[in-house]
Amino acid sequence: MSNLPPMDKAAIALEIPHAGAMILLETVIGGDRDWIACRAVNHRDPANPLRRGELLPASAAAEYAAQAVALHAKLTGIEREPRRGFLAVVNNLTWTRDRLDRVDSDLEVRAEQLAATGAALQYAITVTGDDQLLVMGELMVALERA
Repeated sequence: MSNLPPMDKAAIALEIPHAGAMILLETVIGGDRDWIACRAVNHRDPANPLRRGELLPASAAAEYAAQAVALHAKLTGIEREPRRGFLAVVNNLTWTRDRLDRVDSDLEVRAEQLAATGAALQYAITVTGDDQLLVMGELMVALERA
């Protein structure tokens, strides 16, 4: 069951510290206090800021997921006082395709909270597209002291 509101890119932009082309998430499609699912469409865009030349590597999924984590923390009140977070650890990141720019469908970016302390947030992440799991792993976001 989802109790996070659907959100478009303009609403997402008001909630995360990214701006312009670095706002990678297009919509929130579901979630609750434990998880969030978002849709992304700009992996096919030649102007995507994470591209390396003509390709968008699968490792870029970590940034898509980090934005989902930031959004989830803000929407669920995990972080009531806005604090800067830094992607501190990307663990066990594996992928089934080397490139995201060749995925024809939209991406679904999902982050499930594993732990939250005053100093860090830990999430399991998955990115799916073209009806398959593309990327999975774990992220830890370190939070600045209040």
